[in-house]
Amino acid sequence: MSASHQTLDTSGLHCPLPVLKAKKAIKRLKAGDLLTVIATDPASRIDFEHYCHVSGHSLLSATEEKDVFTYQIRIEAPESQEPSSPA
Repeated sequence: MSASHQTLDTSGLHCPLPVLKAKKAIKRLKAGDLLTVIATDPASRIDFEHYCHVSGHSLLSATEEKDVFTYQIRIEAPESQEPSSPA
């Protein structure tokens, strides 16, 4: 079965909403699937780098063109298998 590719447009949303919407979308995806996120919040770059590092998903690319940020994320494991934060 081939990987699916989803696109999520979070233009106009501010931190932390782009990452929260992406996290929700990722829950519907499988390992190997790709998610492209479009954002206009300049802080989203730091947020997506951190989220992918913590969640174990791969941030394949992060680009900016005319104040529009595009992120390519490869899903590495289902959300439910992400490490949880210590209490």
